[in-house]
Amino acid sequence: MHIGELCTNQTIICARDESVQGAALLMRQHHVGDLVVVDAEGDSSVPVGILTDRDIVVSVIAPGLDPASILAGDIMSDDLLTASESEDVYELIERMRLRGIRRVPVVDAAGRLSGIVSADDLLEFLAEEMGELSRISSWQQAQERRARH
Repeated sequence: MHIGELCTNQTIICARDESVQGAALLMRQHHVGDLVVVDAEGDSSVPVGILTDRDIVVSVIAPGLDPASILAGDIMSDDLLTASESEDVYELIERMRLRGIRRVPVVDAAGRLSGIVSADDLLEFLAEEMGELSRISSWQQAQERRARH
């Protein structure tokens, strides 16, 4: 399966010049723990970083800084891992594991943001796959019972 089939397409975004306070309000409004920070290119958005609620707490709140005077671009994680819509799920899982990353923006062939995938999304997918796999034995047993009668 490709990541494009699995990702969440309604990604909440902000610009680098959004205040941390504004970013936190977006997170609250949309009930999310992260924003993809983007640069606008015409009608599309190109991901340049991720800002998490943890980034805000550790980099702004804990040291007692003013969230209204600091920009999202100043504290975002900019060592960005992205995934192509056509990337295989298992390849991305391995890349996420190697980098210790839980959320990955998904981009189209031109590098424009098309969604986001999280470790939770991937766990849900894998759980469904395992559930389907577990049904093989019961199906096979039912087939054998029918064949004997």
